[in-house]
Amino acid sequence: MTFCVRLPRIGTFNAWRDVARQLARAGVPAGDVDWGIAGEPTGLFDDALPDGAGALSVPGAFVDLAAALIPERSGEGMAIAYALLLRLQGSRRLLGNRADRLVARAWQIGKTTRRDIHKMKAFVRFRELPSETARRRFAAWFEPCHRIEEPAATFFADRFGDMDWLIQTPEITILFEEGRLRLSAERNTRPAIDDDIEQLWKTYYAHIFNPARLKVKAMQAEMPKKYWRNLPEAVLIPELIASADLRATEMRQTLPSQAPPRAARILDRLHAPNQKRTPPAGRRR
Repeated sequence: MTFCVRLPRIGTFNAWRDVARQLARAGVPAGDVDWGIAGEPTGLFDDALPDGAGALSVPGAFVDLAAALIPERSGEGMAIAYALLLRLQGSRRLLGNRADRLVARAWQIGKTTRRDIHKMKAFVRFRELPSETARRRFAAWFEPCHRIEEPAATFFADRFGDMDWLIQTPEITILFEEGRLRLSAERNTRPAIDDDIEQLWKTYYAHIFNPARLKVKAMQAEMPKKYWRNLPEAVLIPELIASADLRATEMRQTLPSQAPPRAARILDRLHAPNQKRTPPAGRRR
């Protein structure tokens, strides 16, 4: 039997948890479940979900790991999470065995989705919008690799709770208005937004750029090119890289040629022979 599970785009983790419990209690093998998101095509054979009974038990670490696996875009994360759920019923210490192929793959995927959340926190750039109220309004666009909008949304609500804002991705709209956080599943396209803050980002980035410390590969590892088109300061990167060698040379040529007067006194003190220090009166031993 094949069970084709298609989960809602909002509330995905809770929906996966409920279905996974139902399937696990019925003893459905991991290979008999096709996981995906609502709207994705289903197989030719799709049986109704079975009823099951019985208790399930998992260690606390599994909940956190599963929460990192479910956003994985291809559906592999959901399948691995369910396979681990089944295996944990007979081996509660399974997650500590990094030599296990399935466990190792789970931790690898979890690391990838957590990194995607970190990139969203780092690379979202808000642009200010006109506001008819006392609260300022901002909007941003971001293109995540995985479906990480829900776990990332609370970070922005906590960090920017004093203003109204909107973050759009190709699949999700995150709206924070009057202190209320709402997510909706809808297709979005990148808006054309420009404001004074974007110019401020460019000015700030150009001033803090240090050509003498430029490491292109390291920079691209932390700021992959896929994010560049949504970062206002990124349009400056090619020119800054191209001119880095010349600017570094100019910096070296403008260094002071003579040491300041105090340098001689410091050197004399450093090279002076060591002498015993006489303890102050009243502290002799």
